[in-house]
Amino acid sequence: MKKLDLADKWVLVTGASSGLGQEMARQLAIKHRANLIIAARRKDKLDQLKTELEAASGVQVKVIVADLSVHDDVVRMIDQSLAGATLYGAILNAGVTYFGRHSDLPWEQTENIMKTNVNSVVYMTSRLIGHFEKANTEGGVMIVSSMAAFFPVPYQAVYSATKAFIMAFANALSVEIMNPALSLTVYAPGGIATEMTEGKNFNDLKSWLMPVGQAAAEGIDAFIKRKHVHIPGFMNRVGNVFMSFMPRKFITKNMGKVYYKALLKAENS
Repeated sequence: MKKLDLADKWVLVTGASSGLGQEMARQLAIKHRANLIIAARRKDKLDQLKTELEAASGVQVKVIVADLSVHDDVVRMIDQSLAGATLYGAILNAGVTYFGRHSDLPWEQTENIMKTNVNSVVYMTSRLIGHFEKANTEGGVMIVSSMAAFFPVPYQAVYSATKAFIMAFANALSVEIMNPALSLTVYAPGGIATEMTEGKNFNDLKSWLMPVGQAAAEGIDAFIKRKHVHIPGFMNRVGNVFMSFMPRKFITKNMGKVYYKALLKAENS
């Protein structure tokens, strides 16, 4: 399967108002000359990004304001993305997390995480794959998962479970695709230095975080090369192989100790 050619093509990026999604949108426009549909909850941030990218690269940028924990917003966003301009690709990046004791997580927030990270991703992926299958046109879809999909993370129990779900869903669905010109990629970064990890609970873990520019570049490269699953960072990939030979309970227990120490330090600061 040949690489995706993004120049002058329309690409949807969700969660584009900050963090990894914003940086991916920036690199897609400036480095790869892609036209963008950028979606997120914060209109002011999206409008600022649109102005920046159109001035810096001359590409076209469309803004869709949507809360991906609200199903009607998700439906409207996909409807608008598939109407008019011919969509060539999509990077489903939007996601939310919680770092803390699961017992302290309100049910409403738990539901919000699952609706954003799972429900919306399954719906969007299903619609997008269906569109490309019916049209029988070239394209690509990339879902942003996490290394937490491989190894459950204590004190981020719901988050890591949602990432494991979408990893399994995408891997299985990719085998069902009949269009030979369509790819479904899963991108599984470790921790990234973004707005999501700026809270004090992450202070003791910041040395583990990958710069967002590097994470975005590796993600886009995996998308273009139509990789099945990609983990960015050589040491992350080595660690993933190494840990696959170790007992899951041992890994989870020791990871829990590291995260619990960081949590206690944040609570006492």
